[in-house]
Amino acid sequence: MHHYTLKTSAKLPNWKAELANAVTSVAELLRLLELDPDDGMVLPKPGFRLLVPRGFVNKMQAGNPDDPLLRQVLPLAVERALGGYRDPVGDLDAMPSPGLVHKYRGRVLLLTTGACAIHCRYCFRRHFPYASANPCKSQWQQALDYLKAHADIEEVILSGGDPLVVDNDKLGQLLDALEQISHLRWLRIHTRLPVVLPARIDDALTLQLRQRRFRTTLVIHANHANELMCDEADALQRLATSGVTLLNQSVLLKGVNDSATTLIALSKRLYEFGVLPYYLHLLDPAEGVMHFDVPQSRAIAILDALQAALPGFLVPRLVREIPGAASKTAIFTI
Repeated sequence: MHHYTLKTSAKLPNWKAELANAVTSVAELLRLLELDPDDGMVLPKPGFRLLVPRGFVNKMQAGNPDDPLLRQVLPLAVERALGGYRDPVGDLDAMPSPGLVHKYRGRVLLLTTGACAIHCRYCFRRHFPYASANPCKSQWQQALDYLKAHADIEEVILSGGDPLVVDNDKLGQLLDALEQISHLRWLRIHTRLPVVLPARIDDALTLQLRQRRFRTTLVIHANHANELMCDEADALQRLATSGVTLLNQSVLLKGVNDSATTLIALSKRLYEFGVLPYYLHLLDPAEGVMHFDVPQSRAIAILDALQAALPGFLVPRLVREIPGAASKTAIFTI
């Protein structure tokens, strides 16, 4: 484990200071983890830049280039290999207004920001045109007007980027506006921050969520049990006591979690922390991520092993997102 002293202003909220102090240099990340800075497999200046909070680096094993947390964030030269799509899940074809994705009946996805607290190398939106499909507050009114005009929409899903990178005041303004739309019943937030930046789950945020009329679900994103330690347990407990339903979705990633043993440990750790496994996604085939791909046949074999080892409520649904489909497509064992 590594320990750091924050160098940023004490005037910032703690989570903002941690985010401002995140590792953005590949050379620094390799140095912190005592790895070869001249490794030819590493991409020193990636187009999709490195961003990883130091608390997440703390959970990596020094000297291990195959650490499963490191593999999720370290840019590799193989990202330049051909293959994949710039919009692998068809977001742009399902966007009636900037930052609003309407694919499925009764629910919409609102991209509240293009920013994240961590840049995952397998990200399916790494090529998303946030500049033109601007999800910032200036565009929210158009999205709100669309929601008001579609009374069949019951659930709004906040995504991004990561919606919890938005500060509490701005997030509160958006939630205030959503609450005024009477046919909206459910709020869902997809976020990696309770896992990679647990300090973000502060009292002001939990108050924002607790005081809403919505039934609120927060879907975290953890891929490996090593991501979930004491700080993350505290953050998740704060959310649970705010009345938020906690679920997890993972991506099946080659070299990270593509074994039954790893995913069994993850499901057990999640349950200990008050979170139920929800989805295990097959990789969305974006450009630059195909080295993470796990064949569907192997994924089914892993799911078989999970079903044999765990109670049903701890087995995530294995799914693939197919552009144009009416929902996520479930992959079943034979």
